Amino acid sequence: RAGYAESLGVLEHAKRVKPNLVTKTSVMLGLGEEPAEVRQLMRDMLDRGVEIFTLGQYLRPSKRHMPVVRMVPPEEYDEWQREGMAMGFKYVASGPLVRSSYKAGEVFLEGFLKERDELRDFDALGKAAPPKRSEPS
Repeated sequence: RAGYAESLGVLEHAKRVKPNLVTKTSVMLGLGEEPAEVRQLMRDMLDRGVEIFTLGQYLRPSKRHMPVVRMVPPEEYDEWQREGMAMGFKYVASGPLVRSSYKAGEVFLEGFLKERDELRDFDALGKAAPPKRSEPS
């Protein structure tokens, strides 16, 4: 298992080697973390180029695992989502049942369609493309 510094290094290396690679990370809440710690984590991720960030509730898989310290209320997840977007993440999924691959296909398609539309609207020089002609029916 990697520690925090090693995990940050992996994300940083991925962006350095392949700058266009979409990177994401996830965090489980409810283990006694403080809001300042979550904010620092989010800043650390942005500093390494992470674009997609998810937050979910830690649920104890069995009695052998760490207990849940706190069930985070839905409103707090909404606040984290807004804060993450305001900080600069391209996509933030935040909720009690959100997991690392939450709506991954949806996120990919939204980004793909947005990029395609932007490319359609601008030519290679960055000038607005001429209006598209209607095809005769």
